Amino acid sequence: MPIDARYDQHNVFARILRGEIPSDRVYEDLDFVAFRDIQPAAPVHIVLVPRGEPPTSSATLREADAEWVGRMVLVAARIAAEQGLAERGYRLVMNCGDDAGQTVGHLHLHLLGGGPLGPVA
Repeated sequence: MPIDARYDQHNVFARILRGEIPSDRVYEDLDFVAFRDIQPAAPVHIVLVPRGEPPTSSATLREADAEWVGRMVLVAARIAAEQGLAERGYRLVMNCGDDAGQTVGHLHLHLLGGGPLGPVA
């Protein structure tokens, strides 16, 4: 997926948010929804997505987005604690573009944990 600022209202996360695709939700509030990834890359793999039409990736963020992106990280930390990951550790991943493995043009955060994850690089 090339980095594109145009939002596709039919992307998989938009469809999950609208309830068109079922998901195993572990958290939701007025701003965010978190659900278990259907192809987990770790024993615990949760995807946290903002509601609405957020930027398509971190490359398209603006200064005005800083507050809600910060809240997104705080929500991810809360979910990690609720999932029992805070004591031993977890990883937050935000992919950006093809080379990073981003497959959905809807900014999102992966929460990974539940066992040793190995080095990142």
